Amino acid sequence: MKVAIIGAGITGLTLAAALRRAGITCCVFERAASFRRIGAGIQLSPNAVRLLRRLGLDTELAGTAVRSDGVEVRHWKNGNVVSWIPLGDDCERLFGAPYYLMHRADLHNALVDLVPAGSVHLGSTCVEVIERDNGAQVVFADGSNITVDVVVGADGIGSTVRGSSFADEPHYSGQTVYRGLAPATAQAPFRDGERKSVIWVGEGKHVVSYPVAAGSLINIVAVTADEAWSRESWSTPARVGDARAAFAGWDTVVLDLISAADSLTKWGLHLRSGDFPWSGQFVTLAGDAAHPMLPFLAQGANQGIEDAMTLAGCLSQATFSDATLALQRYEQLRRPRVSAIQQYSAKPPTSQGTQALLDTAWIFGHDPLSEFNDG
Repeated sequence: MKVAIIGAGITGLTLAAALRRAGITCCVFERAASFRRIGAGIQLSPNAVRLLRRLGLDTELAGTAVRSDGVEVRHWKNGNVVSWIPLGDDCERLFGAPYYLMHRADLHNALVDLVPAGSVHLGSTCVEVIERDNGAQVVFADGSNITVDVVVGADGIGSTVRGSSFADEPHYSGQTVYRGLAPATAQAPFRDGERKSVIWVGEGKHVVSYPVAAGSLINIVAVTADEAWSRESWSTPARVGDARAAFAGWDTVVLDLISAADSLTKWGLHLRSGDFPWSGQFVTLAGDAAHPMLPFLAQGANQGIEDAMTLAGCLSQATFSDATLALQRYEQLRRPRVSAIQQYSAKPPTSQGTQALLDTAWIFGHDPLSEFNDG
């Protein structure tokens, strides 16, 4: 069986690494011409950390991530602590893995190292995927094409693979996110090397910050209501002054963190219908391409990792003759879970309801590989 993965993000590279371990030939096609250190913070919950450890990333995660001791919820105006949600040893004892805070690029780099360099093709822009009688054809922007047994669209929220068979339109949610990184010297919420997330919650707004890159940087995510937004992009440059103005009157620690950011991007949160099929005969979707979700539960990347490991398990037990059945099984296993998580992810945190973030044994304790005899 030959598999083509479109997109070399976290989901695509996790799938490539898992398929390699299963002895399945795969190639990854990425439109970017090179891998650069882009993005900001990412939260890895135990359900994903356990899977990444199985791929051999235990040492890499421990070296670059920050093991979170918990989540501290503060009042938006005066910074008073409203509640504390423990993680740390309790999380590891209950779920068999820590809750990590890390720079997305650190995880991406670790996954790149698991995939043979010759199997990743940079500067390869997929423009269409066509299902044929004997497999799926991938057409690239330069006019070239390949035909393989299975194509997996791991190409994000604006997926070309999804668009080849299903047309959906993004709808602006009315919320915008400012994101950035500040040096750890701007560590007012993290004195003495505290390893935690801090959430300031206000009416219709909230700010999240936590240390990443082994504690050398602080990730900042500030969510606010905003006017109509035309671009479904997480990388639009933003001005620090605009972000400060959006949070005028908030705790001075929040404003100081925003001011300390090296740069900021502005991300308009969009909603997409989840009511579309992921899989055809020889094509399926994974990660944001299959189930785009709002970030309030911090499960987007985690669910992409679960997708990748589940799909690899299904394909490892299949042959070309029943590849379609393997894709159907994958979707049947994953769709109910991610649909439920999508619903939870659409709810912003509140000072009263933030505890619900940890009422999630059904999320943190889930093991998708338990579905397979080989574990």
